[in-house]
Formats: sequence, structure tokens, C-alpha cells
Amino acid sequence: MKKILLAFSAMLLIVVFSTQSSQAQLKRFSIGPYLEAGGPTGDFSKTHKPGYGIGLGADVKLIAGLTAVGSVGFMYMKGKTISNGTIDVPSAKVIPIRLGLRYTLISILYVKVEGGTAQFTGDYNQGTGALFAPGLGIRILGLDVEGKYEAWFKDGTHGFWGLKAGYNF
Repeated sequence: MKKILLAFSAMLLIVVFSTQSSQAQLKRFSIGPYLEAGGPTGDFSKTHKPGYGIGLGADVKLIAGLTAVGSVGFMYMKGKTISNGTIDVPSAKVIPIRLGLRYTLISILYVKVEGGTAQFTGDYNQGTGALFAPGLGIRILGLDVEGKYEAWFKDGTHGFWGLKAGYNF
């Protein structure tokens, strides 16, 4: 896990330094924090309550309307007590690492698709799984608000509908 985070951080630093000279003139690169909330769906909703997350996202404009995006964060969803109060499901603590593309449909409206890894930590479903996250959002200046569906694939599908809000500098 540390190797994945180190590789992602190194990649992000390379992108930051390589685009820094053009940033002042063209604003082709931005980075910033985000908050997100998610409501589990399917079988995941039977074992976990709605959760929240925090992270850091970055994007690099490629060609007209197309942008490469990436983020790393932490998502927490509290476990439920099930089977008439006899089974306590551990909370899901997940570190999602996402890379993807965003396409601007009209001036502020965009669609986005991301893929990556979901590192499960803590007592619930330890290990690494894949993730897929399509979304639809708006971006006004640096404010970015997105509605999305995200699915983590490890020993089944752990999906949730989410709302993500961030600010990019």
C-alpha cells in the first residue's frame, strides 16, 4: 500500500513541476481538496451506514474539453449490527486511488469516468480491490460539485451513490 501511495505522490509531483511553467499563463493544471458523502447500495447497504470521505484531487487539461483527473482519499462507512443484534459488522475504511478522464459537455457541465484501486484497511475486508466511478458534475471557476456512483470490487461489489464537493487551485 505504501508503494502505491508513494508512486502516486511521485507521479503527482512530476506533473506539478512539469506543468508549473505553463500554469501561470494557461492554467492547465489544478489541485485541491475535496469532501464526499456516500450512501451504500445493494448488499453493501445491508451491512453499512452512509459514510463520508476526504481527499486530494488534481487535473491536467489535455485537449479541448478533455481533462485527465486523479485523486487519492479516505472513505469511512460505519458498520451496522445485523441478524437481530447478534453480528456487528466492522466499519469500512477505504483508501481509493482514482485516475480517469473528464469531458466538458457545455461550459460548466461535465461527465467523468474514473478507475483505480480501493485499499481496504481496518477489520473489514482487508486487501486491495478495483474501483469504477462514473459521474456527472459542474465546475464553476475552482468549485467542483459532482454526483457519482462508485463501486469497489473485492469479494463482491461494494457500491454507493455519492456527492463530492471540492475546490481546485
